[in-house]
Amino acid sequence: MTVILAEKPSVAKNIADALKIKTKQDGFYEGPDYIITWAFGHLLQLYDAKDYDAKMARWKLDNFPFVPESFRYKVKSSPRNRDAADPGAKKQIAIVKRLMQRRDVSKVVSACDYDREGQLIGDSIINYVKPAKPVYRLLLNEWTEQEVLRGLGSLRPNTELQPLYDAGIGRQWADWVIGINLTSVATLRYQSGRGQVLNIGRVLLPTLKIIYDRDEEIRNFKPEPYFKLMATFRTPDKQFYEGVYKEGKTDKFKEREPLQNILQQIQGKQGQIKDKQTEEKKEFCPPLFNLSGLQGYMTARYSGWTSDKVLKVAQTLYEKKYITYPRTSSTALEESLVSKAAGVLKKVTAGLPYESEIKFTRSKRVFNNSKVSSHSAIIPTYVLPKRLTPDQELVYTAIKNRFIMQFMPVAVYEETTLETWIPGVSLSGSFISKGRIQLVDGWKKVEKQQTKETLLPDVQEGMMVDTWETAVTSHMTQPPKPHTEKTLLRVMETCGKGRQEEEEIGEVLRGFSIGTAATRAETIKKLKDIHYISNKGKELHVTETGKKLVETFPVKPLFDLNFTGRLEKTLADIEDAKVGREDFLDMIFSFTKEAVQTMKQDEAAPIRTIEKQTLTHEVLGKCPACGGEVVEGYKGFGCKNYKKSCSFIIWKADKFLAAMRKKPTKTMVKALLKSGTAHVKGLTSKRGKKFSAYLSYEKNPDNDYYSWKMEFEKK
Repeated sequence: MTVILAEKPSVAKNIADALKIKTKQDGFYEGPDYIITWAFGHLLQLYDAKDYDAKMARWKLDNFPFVPESFRYKVKSSPRNRDAADPGAKKQIAIVKRLMQRRDVSKVVSACDYDREGQLIGDSIINYVKPAKPVYRLLLNEWTEQEVLRGLGSLRPNTELQPLYDAGIGRQWADWVIGINLTSVATLRYQSGRGQVLNIGRVLLPTLKIIYDRDEEIRNFKPEPYFKLMATFRTPDKQFYEGVYKEGKTDKFKEREPLQNILQQIQGKQGQIKDKQTEEKKEFCPPLFNLSGLQGYMTARYSGWTSDKVLKVAQTLYEKKYITYPRTSSTALEESLVSKAAGVLKKVTAGLPYESEIKFTRSKRVFNNSKVSSHSAIIPTYVLPKRLTPDQELVYTAIKNRFIMQFMPVAVYEETTLETWIPGVSLSGSFISKGRIQLVDGWKKVEKQQTKETLLPDVQEGMMVDTWETAVTSHMTQPPKPHTEKTLLRVMETCGKGRQEEEEIGEVLRGFSIGTAATRAETIKKLKDIHYISNKGKELHVTETGKKLVETFPVKPLFDLNFTGRLEKTLADIEDAKVGREDFLDMIFSFTKEAVQTMKQDEAAPIRTIEKQTLTHEVLGKCPACGGEVVEGYKGFGCKNYKKSCSFIIWKADKFLAAMRKKPTKTMVKALLKSGTAHVKGLTSKRGKKFSAYLSYEKNPDNDYYSWKMEFEKK
């Protein structure tokens, strides 16, 4: 008997379906040869600082820096009570332990995601349980039946993935040490008031600095005027075309007067076609999506979409077997996937109006091992969706279309350049006109992209034309545009390096980035949640707190893109077994200790002041759990009997309400406690539309937690 550990229940079901196992029990599936159980992501977490030393329960400057001699794990804490284990996680880890230690079990297979975090999730559970059985690794890029069966036939010893686990450990322990020490000390030193923390992180701060730098660039930008000389010419057969005056490579001039003089000289004079160049140019389709590319595409195209939302929707498509692994940084496919890709292409293109134009080819732009890290680019699988939500439909269609484009003809357009000069007038330049005609739509048909054409009249070299109209136009230089999630993701992905530079660097600097494909969306979301940045439509801007943090926080390396890039590069090198995790961690621990001393010695003013909340202690109603009194607290509306183990609370930062851009109010809580329902106005849907609903907050039948329920008509 073999125990397979999946990362989530939905993935466990995919494996069970592939093995034709229908028998589901409490926490696992069981068949003749396999038992499939699961985690809920991380079932375990690192000890809190106070678990190592009771004095760390209180934040005092003298307690820092704090780096434990060894790192230990415990069952993850309950979100409602951090001092207690999460009941669901505690129950599931006990089930996993019992299954792995069963006498009839001869081996264990980790089937968590094939990435740094997935390896860490699986190995931390296995190391916690310590089964005296050989452990193997299932490495898949999709959860289709075909791939699951193939993967189970080619398992690898889990020991071969030790470098991936080391990289996961390195990331986790480094972030714990930096977060615990620098966030705690920064909050004590630079924040006045209680109720929030001043978050400091190795990925948060450089990302914040990117947005700050762009905002400062815009704020300090001084617009400058420039001028252009435009002319409209008429051909002998009374057709018109426009030209812009150029000297050398420039058509923008700082002074108006010289252009005004030229305008006076050429008025009423005939022009002549000095040169005509016509050239066919090819437009290749954009590459396959990696996660950052998909997030950038979706957030730029659709309002209300964030990179975090794109990842969540893509993850559901992956777990439903419709797309391959989404958390990838690659924009090409492994060369071993040629036949599989051909089969998928045939499936997803059947019946398309341009099906006859699609031709499968083994192109280096698509199949290239040198451009693939641990996972290939995102493509559809051979499993065609039967039913998708509107959000899933948009993401799936984007991925499918980008895949189809790779096998469509190259788009071709004809570009014509005319050079018109004015005979008899001594000028340093001439008038340039450009025309463009689309000859072959090619891959642009997939998304029905319209190319803007500029038609020029049919003229020949030497032809004389009338100078019909002339004008000197005024313009102002424009500041750079604010960052959007699309542009920010690009900078994070390349650590500020341009496309050409990145291509030249290639694999030499694999991993030189800010965060990973899997974590960048989470970083942007957290910056918003902790109010270091804010949205204005699609634009991202620093808040006053974010601005002060960048300008006054003394640990400057944390804002340095190169410093952060080198840290991420080192983690990639640990994955590749080029660097040991101990060297990396020693460097992180030393850096953290020095940073704490820097902050302790700094004399900077507070970065943020938290206004003290005034609580009235008004009784809002009777607790539905124990009958006690419910009052307002700093973080939520809870029962006064919480010290006697009553856990009823409605959090002010409740995620269900936050998803609809709402926070609980006294009025809402009073209604819930009095009648069981509250009519709530001003809720916001995923598509940004306002609506009203009746909400109730009811105890779950199988545990002590409460869940929201929504109705659109009063019962």
